[in-house]
Amino acid sequence: MLKTLLFLLRSIAYGLALALILLLLFPEQLRFFWPSHTTTDAVQKAAPVSYARAVRLAAPSVVNVYTRTTISHPRSLRARTIERQELGSGVIMSSQGYILTNHHVVYGADHIEVALQDGRWLEALLIGHDEITDLALLYVEADNLPAIPQDPELQPQVGDVVLAIGNPLNLGQTITQGIISANGNDGLSSRGYIDFMRMDAAINAGNSGGALVNSNGTLVGINAGTFQRQSQDVQGIFFAVPYQLAYRVMEKLIQHGRVIRGHLGVNGEPVINAAGDRLISTGQTLYGVQLTSISPHSPAAEAGLQVNDILLEIDGKPLRSTQHALNVIAETPPDTVVQLTIKRNNERLVVPTLIREFR
Repeated sequence: MLKTLLFLLRSIAYGLALALILLLLFPEQLRFFWPSHTTTDAVQKAAPVSYARAVRLAAPSVVNVYTRTTISHPRSLRARTIERQELGSGVIMSSQGYILTNHHVVYGADHIEVALQDGRWLEALLIGHDEITDLALLYVEADNLPAIPQDPELQPQVGDVVLAIGNPLNLGQTITQGIISANGNDGLSSRGYIDFMRMDAAINAGNSGGALVNSNGTLVGINAGTFQRQSQDVQGIFFAVPYQLAYRVMEKLIQHGRVIRGHLGVNGEPVINAAGDRLISTGQTLYGVQLTSISPHSPAAEAGLQVNDILLEIDGKPLRSTQHALNVIAETPPDTVVQLTIKRNNERLVVPTLIREFR
């Protein structure tokens, strides 16, 4: 028994010694049999995380926008004309030739051209613009235009990955990546950048008017600009017009050549109960909107609304938020009479009010 055990131990020792000698003499040849080799190969061959598919779907729909503006100087000793050139980006919204861009990209332009990613250069006609949302609608006459993927039911979420596509500094189409840091107001009562979607995908000169898409290549916004504040170096805060708002503006520009908004002339704060306690948490249910100011000669003033009135309903429909109330008014056609249900001194009243156009 003891002899057998010694024989086995001696055999194991000889085997280990031989394996060590072979490993030292022939490391390259034996690496083929090493188990970690297969694991390393598998890691190297694994598909990397990529947004290439989203870019392939959306990028052909983003155009370069070039404008020329003629500026005359009649007061100079020698009358002269200067031609100023600007650049930006745009998004093909439909195969019929409609392209959204920023108002500030084409403002005052005498001539507008767009360059498609397939090499075509097209002259563009300005259909209309909206300064509040910084949007402008162009039209080009062409076939086979690649409209960007759109989903009217899409609800972007804070934290969604987004890609900004545009032509920064005229370097050619460029993609930057970030996340949505705050959703914007998608109603017509938006007040410009303060109500826009915020994200941290870099926007530089020339990116304005380009597309902001999600990781599926679906449009979530129109790039607008960067947050700026004097004497402060601000980083990572950029703006985009939410898609639903941009689409509404486009429809109105197609129909009327301008955006027509209803106007009431009030400011307010959300409250959560009849006592007028302010809404301090998104988890609380809105009771109404307490009016904090009323513009002189406005529809609200003419209807007899007063500061501290609590607006409860519009045409019998409860309000979800202050922004909801403002959007309902903004999207009401001017010269329409709406029934405003208010609470004043513990008395519930219905006040007919004529909505006028915002100017």
